[in-house]
Amino acid sequence: MRLDGRESSRNIDDRRGRRGGGMSTGKKTAGGLGIGGILIALVVMFLGGDPGEFLGVSNNGGGLSAPAPSGPSTGGLVDDSDPNAKIVGITLRETEKVWSQIFPQEYNKRYVEPTLVLFTGQDRSACGFASAATGPFYCPADQQVYIDLSFADQLRQRFRAPGDFALAYVVAHEVGHHIQNQLGYSQQVSQARRRASETDANAMSVRLELQADYLAGVWAHHANKQSQLLSEGDIQEAITAASAIGDDNIQKQSQGYVVPDSFTHGTSEQRVKSFYAGYESGDGSKVALDYFFGRNFAL
Repeated sequence: MRLDGRESSRNIDDRRGRRGGGMSTGKKTAGGLGIGGILIALVVMFLGGDPGEFLGVSNNGGGLSAPAPSGPSTGGLVDDSDPNAKIVGITLRETEKVWSQIFPQEYNKRYVEPTLVLFTGQDRSACGFASAATGPFYCPADQQVYIDLSFADQLRQRFRAPGDFALAYVVAHEVGHHIQNQLGYSQQVSQARRRASETDANAMSVRLELQADYLAGVWAHHANKQSQLLSEGDIQEAITAASAIGDDNIQKQSQGYVVPDSFTHGTSEQRVKSFYAGYESGDGSKVALDYFFGRNFAL
């Protein structure tokens, strides 16, 4: 990524160094999530759109725990001594530029910018427990993206997906969930899941995740077109990351075998194809999103 001279987003809530946002450090977490729940979440932890699906809360805001107190914005001055913080802050700003243009053009509405929360170890969201172990996620109840920057190390070391744009893809994917929340896709899936079998509910979650990958690709297309953000090899970094965090790859690593009916994020191949389809077309229209949303899995 071409980072030099670029500004960071002002929508950063830097909670690093705080003691878990007031979160209890006992074995039980918000919503009663215990160690067993965390182990389950580990299998599907990466790039989760709605942790409420695992924490016993829903997109409609019912039964949510109180969010942690928000600190002041960093004012666009993310600590440059941490290269991962710099990547995340600049990426968020680049998503704001792209989606603030696309929203009024394609959806006839204003883009509401999300806040990105940086934390260390554990924190609290309006969707429940936020932990380094559960990976980056978007909480629709407070419209915030949560990330412990140690995830970047996991991408490089455990998943062999190095590079600044691999981390940028992660941020863009989570912002994709914010877009889905604003456009009503998240609510549609949340309502449909309540009436569905576990297998069908998982398939709906896959659909939502693949659309978020598509949206990340749309962003990459326009960010490069508008401001020449990408360097040589960046798209390959994103593709490597998308492949590494497919459900099939994670299940092979964690348990040695694959259970397709339990997939909640999509296979490595699906995730790569979804991101690249968005990047290649750059089509963020409602028609394109509806088509992409519907063609992978039928409700």
